[in-house]
Amino acid sequence: MRLRRLTLQNYRNAALVQCAFEGRLQFFIGGNGQGKTNLLEAVGCLTALRSFRTSDNRHLIAHGQAEAAIACTVEHERFGETTVTVKLRADGKEVWTDHERVTRLADYLGRFPTVVFSSQDQQLIRGAPTGRRRWLDLTLAAMDAGYLKTLQTYHRALAERNALLKRGQAGADATQELAAFEQTLAPAAADLSVRRAEGLRSLGTEVTRAYARIAEAEPVELSYKPDGLDGGDAQAWRVLFEKTRARDAQFRATMSGPHRDDFICTVNGRSAKDFASEGQQRSLVIAVRLAQAVWFHERGGVRPLLLADDVLGELDPVRRERFWAAIDPEAQVLATGTTPPANGIGVGWQMFRVTAGQVSPEQEAR
Repeated sequence: MRLRRLTLQNYRNAALVQCAFEGRLQFFIGGNGQGKTNLLEAVGCLTALRSFRTSDNRHLIAHGQAEAAIACTVEHERFGETTVTVKLRADGKEVWTDHERVTRLADYLGRFPTVVFSSQDQQLIRGAPTGRRRWLDLTLAAMDAGYLKTLQTYHRALAERNALLKRGQAGADATQELAAFEQTLAPAAADLSVRRAEGLRSLGTEVTRAYARIAEAEPVELSYKPDGLDGGDAQAWRVLFEKTRARDAQFRATMSGPHRDDFICTVNGRSAKDFASEGQQRSLVIAVRLAQAVWFHERGGVRPLLLADDVLGELDPVRRERFWAAIDPEAQVLATGTTPPANGIGVGWQMFRVTAGQVSPEQEAR
């Protein structure tokens, strides 16, 4: 997939931005706080209709405005030239593809894949399990409508069970209601566990390959850490939820299940969070993103856009060179930085200057 035109209106600090792209390498240069990341964030919304920086649409809308809009025209391997328009409001969003409104997320998710390389990615190693689950869910759901459906079913049933637990009701009626919710919750939990384990095994293989290309020849691994049960037996999950009702009633929340799953990254058999060096952690999160790009391409048949948000400058010269050797040579890359890309880092960059939300093309490409 190639992005050919980008238009933003009232998006963060961009009142109106219109960019036309040629070739496969675009670089946005400017000082800190000028709006470079906002451009990549907007393009990144193509994949799952959400920002990689915030879950609150209000942060994406320019101050004093009721609505923001993103319009992208892409050359797509399956759909040809396609225009996607996303309208953002505080209370929701509208999505249009070629002037046809999208009414179901499952019909849209994953059709326009992007992969973001950001300094925030190190939270995949250092941060809380919530961030890792979110990344895994978005990655798997983007290429598997069945996974998305199961995830939605699980969280609806979980919300209903938790609402009942919070009311603190007791007796036969409450027990029957819990059992009813668990009839839906248990098979969804079993299915999620199986799909996550299979997905992480496949992604882990690609992470190992990518890491070997950008760092030292040392073993890395992604290990699934399910909460509750490690398996796909729906009946076993029903029994677990039944056994934990008393504890969950005390905490007024469901304390076990896929909503508390995690995975860990290891280097040389040791936790990357606790024992990996800064350089190893940076290489590992880049390998995770490269693996995600391969996953999207192989399963969806569409090359994702690669969005590199000021991360190349954080790599030493050797790792930068290896990064460029490792990425798909046919993929489009949109990158940001405070200084131009170093000599030898890509050829033929189309350069854009970003100043206070305004974007203008530089006269000469690098």
